[in-house]
Amino acid sequence: MNDAMKVPPAERYFEDYYVGMVDEFGEVSVTADEIVEFARRYDPQPMHLDARDGLIASGWHTAAMVMRLFVENYLSKVATLPSPGIDELRWMHPVRPGDTLRVRVTVVETRRSRSKPDRGLVHGLVEVLNQRGEVVMSQRPMNLMRCRSVA
Repeated sequence: MNDAMKVPPAERYFEDYYVGMVDEFGEVSVTADEIVEFARRYDPQPMHLDARDGLIASGWHTAAMVMRLFVENYLSKVATLPSPGIDELRWMHPVRPGDTLRVRVTVVETRRSRSKPDRGLVHGLVEVLNQRGEVVMSQRPMNLMRCRSVA
């Protein structure tokens, strides 16, 4: 195990992330009531509202559930700064009532800022897996993190 993995996620700084680092965490169960409630408020398409044709969660609902897991289990409480964004958001398989989702994050690039050496950018690949191990959603977030020390 790399020394960075010994640092709890809530206490990590930029220097604690390295290319190839993998974190798996979280579990959230999806219910029909939550799917319909979210859809009524934010994405009222028929496939999210009516179980007759096989109810599926809105991709935005899936993203919101994953964001909660990401904040609670991956983002640092001491070093996270506002994110510059997410690339390549993909929904590969429908999320249905009864599914249980978990998250796998792989660090694909780290780069200290040249213009602001007190911070660095961590690029990741987030994969959301259901109980069968199928990747139902993926995204490539960029997380801006404070550095423990200024280079």
